[in-house]
Amino acid sequence: MKLHYRIIGRLSIALIFVLTVWAGLFYFALMDEVNDEVDDSLEDYSEVIITRKLAGEQLPSHNNGSNNQYYLQEVSETYADAHPHIAYADSMVFIKEKNETEPARILSTIFEDENDHYYLLTVSTPSIEKHDMILAIWYWIMFLYGALLLTILGINVWIYRRSMKPLYILLNWLDSYVLGKENRPLANPTDITEFQKLNEALRRSTEANERIYEQQKQFIGNASHEMQTPIAICRGRLEMLMEDESLTESQLEELAKIYETLDHITKLNKSLLLISKIENGQYPESSHIQLNALLRKYLPDYQEAYGYKQIQLDWEETGTLQVYMNETLAAILMTNLLKNAFVHTPARGNIRILIDNRQLEISNSAEDGALDREQIFNRFYQGSKKEHSTGLGLAIVATICRIYTYQIDYTYKENRHCFIFSCK
Repeated sequence: MKLHYRIIGRLSIALIFVLTVWAGLFYFALMDEVNDEVDDSLEDYSEVIITRKLAGEQLPSHNNGSNNQYYLQEVSETYADAHPHIAYADSMVFIKEKNETEPARILSTIFEDENDHYYLLTVSTPSIEKHDMILAIWYWIMFLYGALLLTILGINVWIYRRSMKPLYILLNWLDSYVLGKENRPLANPTDITEFQKLNEALRRSTEANERIYEQQKQFIGNASHEMQTPIAICRGRLEMLMEDESLTESQLEELAKIYETLDHITKLNKSLLLISKIENGQYPESSHIQLNALLRKYLPDYQEAYGYKQIQLDWEETGTLQVYMNETLAAILMTNLLKNAFVHTPARGNIRILIDNRQLEISNSAEDGALDREQIFNRFYQGSKKEHSTGLGLAIVATICRIYTYQIDYTYKENRHCFIFSCK
């Protein structure tokens, strides 16, 4: 998950919680204030009636023109003692003028006059308007809730994107950066101290990596060149020594083992030198190459060389796979993939080659299960040691693919090793 999505998600959860609590508290506080206003109005109305009653004045009409109503009745002392003298309630009342029943807020008051007579005064006011007002308030609170939430999130997203823009520029530059190739300079001007330090640290790191990388390539190239001459001299002297007729059979066997070891070192040296040349860009000429033609050219050689293993070959060609690369490296790529398949296929096993206009898939029967996908293209990695194998064939394939930005993948399925070369 991207950073800004995670931040916006967490911020949304926090804001929803905070604003929900705020909206609830605001709603209940507002409703309490509305009820207080209604109750104060009922109290004022009841005080007018009680005052007139106690003063012996004429009482107002039972309806004051605003649908407020009152009922006054005498009650016993027992009733007065058994009930609270002031009580509020929400109930339904009948309004004569409208000839209908409506919800109302009711205030019941019990009072005593100078003659020790008790009276129950019931004052009511319709609450239908209050309900309409509560509904309107509720709608407005929800509207403001949503508008406030979206506004805060929008402002935060805008501020975050503006503030984090140097980070995204840096990440995009890192995505396109390839060690050992000519990369565009990092242009990421910012006045944010943390990002300035990050830019500077990354520049120093990449420059150091480039220097180390160049030193390693130069060392491998120089070492491989320097090793060629003494290896060739040793092989020549061994060949001369092996022609000596005075040597015993055991001595010849030991010399043959030494020669075999030198031959292996020679292959290693050539492979390392080849990798160094590829990485140093010593194969600059490129052209459009048809891999189908290369496969048809080199397959017969490997079928003949490994004929003793009685390997069955299945070939399916549904398109023409064309790449743009150096012709020599294209041949090396194909021969290494083919050799890897033939070398690691058991006797009477099967090799399957599928090629179309997008990818080449070479799979072979497996003996020892899946290989390590994280290590398979590393230098000197060998899942199962094979005679005369240098452990550099697939590393050379991966290097060629990396130079030309092609894709090489390994999978293990249906008890088969499968290598897939594809154009991105």
